[in-house]
Amino acid sequence: MSDLMGNISAANPPRRRRLEPWSAGAMLIAVLVLAPIVAVLWLALFPTDNIWPHLLSTTLPRYLKTTAILMLSVGLLAGAVGTGAAWLVARYRFTGAAWMEWLLLLPLAIPAYVGAYALVDLLEYAGPVQTGMRGLMGWQTSRDYWFPEIRSMGAAIIVLAAALYPYVYLLARQAFRDQSGAAEEVARSLGAGPFKRFFRVGLPLARPAIAAGMAIVMMETVNDFGTVDYFAVQTLTTGIFSVWLQSNNAGGAAQIASVVLILVIALVGLEKASRRRLRFFNLSSRHRPVQHVHLHGLAGVLALIACLIPFGIGFILPATVIGHHALQNADQWADPALIRALWNTLSVGGMAAAVTVLAGVFMVYGVRLSGRALPRLLLPLTTIGYAAPGAVLGVGILIPLARLDHWLADTVEAVSGIDIGLVLTGSAFALVLAYAVRFFAIAQGAADAAMGRISPSLPMAARSLGRRQGQVLAEVYYPMIRGSIASALLLVFVDCVKELPATLLLRPFNFNTLATRVHEQASLENLGDAAPAAMLVIAVGLAAVGMLARANR
Repeated sequence: MSDLMGNISAANPPRRRRLEPWSAGAMLIAVLVLAPIVAVLWLALFPTDNIWPHLLSTTLPRYLKTTAILMLSVGLLAGAVGTGAAWLVARYRFTGAAWMEWLLLLPLAIPAYVGAYALVDLLEYAGPVQTGMRGLMGWQTSRDYWFPEIRSMGAAIIVLAAALYPYVYLLARQAFRDQSGAAEEVARSLGAGPFKRFFRVGLPLARPAIAAGMAIVMMETVNDFGTVDYFAVQTLTTGIFSVWLQSNNAGGAAQIASVVLILVIALVGLEKASRRRLRFFNLSSRHRPVQHVHLHGLAGVLALIACLIPFGIGFILPATVIGHHALQNADQWADPALIRALWNTLSVGGMAAAVTVLAGVFMVYGVRLSGRALPRLLLPLTTIGYAAPGAVLGVGILIPLARLDHWLADTVEAVSGIDIGLVLTGSAFALVLAYAVRFFAIAQGAADAAMGRISPSLPMAARSLGRRQGQVLAEVYYPMIRGSIASALLLVFVDCVKELPATLLLRPFNFNTLATRVHEQASLENLGDAAPAAMLVIAVGLAAVGMLARANR
């Protein structure tokens, strides 16, 4: 009997689960996306030159304190402004309310560092405001009057909050819209006034959306480099640049980057934990939208002014100042350096957007085909790149990639005698990789949401008709998700155009994008030469905001 079982076993060996190409590809993409994060932590734990004691006793506490103050201040201010504006346009109707509902999104089109350059140009000692004050009042020098310091922490907080509040506004507005009119009517019947209805009914129900928006704002604040560098505010991000580029200590930069990464992960964890036990349900079978209250007279004027202030600071002021300089320096539009920066931006950003979206679609489709637990576990982890600041990803990509590049060049020269140079770090490859990692969450989220809306019966029917997995993706999924794919391509491209910290760290020698040209020229106090590039960045951002407004009508 045992011989018979042995013969049967030999004739029918146990089948090994073969790793499908789609599953293997999905896991490879996940590893590539997560590799820079792992590299930062590894370099911080095992640096060539350990300067932890020096950092802890000198600059790190100051960097950490400044970053925490800036992050919390910007988050609270942007949260208050975004929530207040969302409440006004969602609950009330006043003159200009229909326009303000969409105009309040426009500051998303202008990077915070552009707003910083415009504010300083307007309010500095030689700017039009102080010059006009001196001419009007007869003052001769700055000692004759008091004016607030422009390049300061307070100004940085205002600029960043004005640029980032739309993240809170967009989520809060949708949350206020989705609330039932029944709760509002009950509160009104119990004698609750407008403020009490806001604090007792509207705000608690919208808390998850507001918390999510504030978390995004604080993460973007940690990521910012151009604004804080221009205002001379020393944060963890500026510390990475200082330790790496000025002190020439890559290990120390990785250690500061690891602190930033831990801070961001803790922030994301706190935001998720704060919403874990919150559940909101509509108990009425007949959901009634909230009826808008019409404001007239002084109340309507005050509501309009309250919406115009953040819109004016976040969009009108920088767009007007930069546009004025762009018109005054019309000859700069034909500058060969600007044309090269534009071409570099379009080519690298377009390539990165295409690679990111293709990888996102491939990974989501591969995970859906896979029956394994590991790809499904890695899928949500790949979104961490969007939370990681660009400076952190720059450290995690450039240091390992430089070592690999030198090894590759030495190996090829030893084998063939040909010096190929630095292929990876000497080209735009590192930039494309950084953009793909940084904005992979956008592409992955868009692909996952679009594929999730497709009935499983459609791909199953295609498979039953003999279509292969690749053909199912091309003939069934793609026609139904191409709108979402196009949106993801545009959003990733726009974010690539505006990205500054990673670009400054990873660009090849003498390689400028629009963002780095704006930063370099503005840092030299040459806003006239920076204005055309800044206007191009704003134009690209406006295209994305227009698409976002159309999707959220």
